[in-house]
Amino acid sequence: MIPNSLDGVAEAMGGPGKGILAADESSGTIRKRFDTINVESSETNRRDYRELLFRTTEALNNHISGVILFDETLRQRAADGTALVDLIAGSGAIPGIKIDKGAHPLAGSPSEKVTEGLDGLRDRLSEYRQLGARFTKWRAVMDIGRGGDRSVPSRACAVANAHALARMAALSQEQDLVPIVEPEVLMDGDHDIDRCFEATEFTLRETYASLSEQGVVLEASVLKPNMVLSGKLCPVQAPAEEVAEKTVACLRRSVPAAVPSIVFLSGGQSDLEATENLNAMNAAFDTPWRLSFSYGRALQAAPLKAWGGNPANGPAVRAAFAHRARMNALATLGQWSGELEAQAA
Repeated sequence: MIPNSLDGVAEAMGGPGKGILAADESSGTIRKRFDTINVESSETNRRDYRELLFRTTEALNNHISGVILFDETLRQRAADGTALVDLIAGSGAIPGIKIDKGAHPLAGSPSEKVTEGLDGLRDRLSEYRQLGARFTKWRAVMDIGRGGDRSVPSRACAVANAHALARMAALSQEQDLVPIVEPEVLMDGDHDIDRCFEATEFTLRETYASLSEQGVVLEASVLKPNMVLSGKLCPVQAPAEEVAEKTVACLRRSVPAAVPSIVFLSGGQSDLEATENLNAMNAAFDTPWRLSFSYGRALQAAPLKAWGGNPANGPAVRAAFAHRARMNALATLGQWSGELEAQAA
């Protein structure tokens, strides 16, 4: 049963052995993913694919605490007429909604981006709550300069995005919705893991300063950050043990203990990397917050490939999704291993 209180919802979203499915791809993003399997991104196809995921009862009952939806999906009904949001809630998972309007060039620093969507947000939040959403998500993106450029991320960009995150979080709580605050430092680029540590700490400190200024109740919020990783183009890729050590150290420096749950984004990691890195943190460290996942592609790549647009592949889709959900659930407990992965596969 979904808790009634905001702090109860926030606690449940990072509950032991569970994590969040990010199924909130924008129309443009899901079109790109459907292109990889040569399937038209029609409204019906998008609904049919997501319905398969939401009817995977093994995953949603046992391993998924919440599902982030796109505006279209929150309003859709399954083929039998059941609201998709009711499928999710009926499984015991908590429905949520992506509320930002995307990242746009920052005035005065067009190489950086600021997320928009505050205009009219109070009214949208009221409607989303009536439609069944219990939490919100807003993503801000922070880049790291290439070739040793330390001017990016700039303080102007960090402050602008932190203020928007705090405004949306305060408005969400006003409308009885738990905010997921997502300040993502991108792993694109040639930076090493230590530069990612610096940029992530800088971003998180600005974010929590703004949340405090806006009076956001941290016990009724969730953080969705990046892990501290080497950039994709860095010639030296840090191993899981170093990723775990530096991610936890960075969070300890910048995230208040009042936050109940931290649910990581996968940020372009492979399925196995995202699972292995999360497991390494939970296996080696005790933290004041629960460390879990809020994965999109890292949970959906295998199911999407198994589906291929063919309704007859439903059992394969459910099996692939249930497998990845279970592996990541084990990682939230520090109980995943490569051997278990191979055996379960």
